[in-house]
This record gives sequence, C-alpha cells and structure tokens, in this order.
Amino acid sequence: MHKSQHKGTIPPTASTFHQPGTTHPATSNLAGAAAAKPVADKGARTMGAVPGTVKNDPSKFMTAGAKSEKVATLSEVKRTQPDVLKPTQLKTKSKPTVPKAEAVPVMNLVTSKNFIVANAVETILAAPKKVQDGAKDYLRKEDYGKTPAYLQHIKKDIQAEYDYIRQLQQQQDDMNRSQVRPLDENERLELIEGLKLKWEQVNTEYQGTTHITKLDTYGKIKRKEKAEAELALIEKDIERLNRTNILVHAAS
Repeated sequence: MHKSQHKGTIPPTASTFHQPGTTHPATSNLAGAAAAKPVADKGARTMGAVPGTVKNDPSKFMTAGAKSEKVATLSEVKRTQPDVLKPTQLKTKSKPTVPKAEAVPVMNLVTSKNFIVANAVETILAAPKKVQDGAKDYLRKEDYGKTPAYLQHIKKDIQAEYDYIRQLQQQQDDMNRSQVRPLDENERLELIEGLKLKWEQVNTEYQGTTHITKLDTYGKIKRKEKAEAELALIEKDIERLNRTNILVHAAS
C-alpha cells in the first residue's frame, strides 16, 4: 500500500474546503505550508452525531441536591449563624409600657376651680387676634352678596329648556286641536237615539232569558254575560254623549 509522506490532517493545496460563510468560497493553502486547517472541523456538523452518543447513561442519573444546596435546619443556623436570626429593624411600640408595681399613681387631688367660669373669663378678657397684613377681606369683594356668574348661566340654560319644552307642548296641542271638531247638536241627538234603540233591542233579548234560573250550559252563560256587557257599554256611551262640549275626530 502506498503511504503519503504528508499528514492527513493538513489541508490540500489550493483547496476550496474549510471556507465557511460564503456560497463562493475562495481557495486556501496556496503555498502548501499550512500546518492545520484554516477552520477546524466541528463534530456532527453535516452528517450529525454518531447514533447512540446522546443516549442517557443509567449510571449517571440526577441525585437529590445535585443542583441545589441543602437547607440548614433551625438548630444548625442557631449554632453556626446566630446573627442571621436577628431582626434588622425593631417594630415600634403602639402601646405604652406596663407600669411597674412600685409606680403608685397620684390620687385624692381636689381643686376648687370652676373651669366653666374660668374659661368664660379667659375668653372675654382675651385680646382679639390680629389680622395679618395683606389678608384678603372677603366682605369687600366686588361680587359679595351677589349670585355667582356660573349660576346665572345655569339658570338661563334651564329656562331655555323649559321654553323649548313648552313650545313643543304648544305645537302638540295645536296639532291635536286641528284634528278634532265639536260635535253637532243634531248629530249628538241622533247618536243618542240610535244607542237607545240598540239598548232596547239588546234588553229585549236579555229579558227573554231572565226566566232561566239554572244556567246549566256554557252557551247560556256566554249569552247572558255578552248581553250584560253590551248593555253596560251602551249605557256608558249614552252617558258620555249627554255631556257638553264634545269633541270628535275631524275625519269622523
């Protein structure tokens, strides 16, 4: 077998290999004196890793506490680092301290001073407070005792709304008034006469069934209720027509 005198790790002369980062690689090792490749080979760069190289090793499994330190117990901290347990800032007391047993309070103190009279005398004899220089006298303001300007604007706005609503109501009343007319007297009498005739007809039919004291069928009950409702409605219409100043729709 022929064996070359050159090492197999030396790149060939004028090679285009080992020129990453471009799609048009230039040549390398033109002088042929390179002792190593310009860019070292990287494992599993093109063809991938050898099958089985990334397989888990059963003898190298993660144990407890492998990535974290063991937390020391309270007794160990008290023994080795007692300064860690001391508070950095003490809480302020919100209640007074408990008095000692030998601290006897002052008792049996009596006074004859009348505090109500004393306070009244002190208030009467007290000198009035001095007004500071440059203090604003609100009693001498230009608008003292007058209604503020913003209230005047609010009152105007409210009055404008009332006027607008009143105008709408007036337009509605005018429109309704144009759609009605007073009922003529002859027409009113004719309507009353027609209602009376109708009432006589319904009443005659109703009186024909009043002798029936036992309403044992559904039809008898309905006929009696219908006649009574018609009589009541006709009587109510006659009562309305007996009023004065009756207005009816203009199209009627």
